[in-house]
Amino acid sequence: MTELVHSRADLARARSALTRTVGVVMTMGALHAGHETLIRAARDRADHVIVTVFVNPLQFGPNEDFDRYPRTLESDLEVCRQAGADLVFAPSVTDMYPGGQPAVRVNPGPLGEDLEGLSRPGFFHGVLTVVMKLLQLTRPDLTFFGEKDYQQLTLVRRMCRDLDVPVEVVGVPTVREPDGLALSSRNRYLSVPERAAALSLSRALRAGAAAAEAGGDAGAVLTAAHAVFGAEAAGARLDYLVLTDPDLAPGPVDGPARMLVAAWVGDTRLIDNAPVRLAPTS
Repeated sequence: MTELVHSRADLARARSALTRTVGVVMTMGALHAGHETLIRAARDRADHVIVTVFVNPLQFGPNEDFDRYPRTLESDLEVCRQAGADLVFAPSVTDMYPGGQPAVRVNPGPLGEDLEGLSRPGFFHGVLTVVMKLLQLTRPDLTFFGEKDYQQLTLVRRMCRDLDVPVEVVGVPTVREPDGLALSSRNRYLSVPERAAALSLSRALRAGAAAAEAGGDAGAVLTAAHAVFGAEAAGARLDYLVLTDPDLAPGPVDGPARMLVAAWVGDTRLIDNAPVRLAPTS
């Protein structure tokens, strides 16, 4: 039985009844198979699972899609029931921010100003602020984030480590369509031609990974990945395509690495990433 609560008071009451290990999965709703995988991963590690459903206005810029972001609570609840969630917390904006937008927010530091933060100024201030609030309200032992939003996962881990938040942050591998497209709530915005163009993101990642497997260095990997956008990506406008270390730290990359890509397909901005392993430099 999955219980739905909307208010802080009801959440506190329901949370107090969960006496063993608790995992939380934070979402903005419009749940799909990727979210279901997160909930099932939490179910495997925790005795109780809380899912939060909240479209957070703090992480949308003035020209972004807050108003058109899908709200599908009834179908979201069914996904939560099928995946085994015990409790769903779906607050209103007033419930989350009773005093209006918070004057004090979590500063993500330099990493929050790069990649997604460079393209979406202030985005990670909003993300980390709501994550911190939800961690305080749900008091989990573990929290689960998908690797598709890799920069977000990295920043949440760093926030919890740097600010001594007593929770284990668990990354869950990206769930993909059979053709390789990473699952995203924003995929529903794509027309049929745009859906085909969106495959350029995963194809670029695969091309870069293949170059790495062939012994290529960072330059060869990026060249192979960029070639996909140069030759195949009609309808997709590249924002960034980078290769970093697994913690997104600056500097030369050697050994385990992460390739991250973002592109506009029509009016929809998509992101993806994949691990690669570079041959050691001599």
